Amino acid sequence: MTENVDSLILDLLAWIGDEPRPYAEVMEAWRTSCPRLPVWEVATDRGLVSRRRGSLVSVSAAGAEYLSLRSGRTVALP
Repeated sequence: MTENVDSLILDLLAWIGDEPRPYAEVMEAWRTSCPRLPVWEVATDRGLVSRRRGSLVSVSAAGAEYLSLRSGRTVALP
């Protein structure tokens, strides 16, 4: 399971990308009640994403490093 979640976390970080996205949009696309695919929850617990100004979600510095090390993709941090 961890491998599947890790792969999906990379997708989440790439999807958020360089520009913050509205929290509601992220929740609509990535929140799940399936205990086997807790992508948003694990990414949040690991500090890979952050909520800025309450309603925007962005890739954190830790998330940018995670994405770069595992996929070679870079994102610009705000």
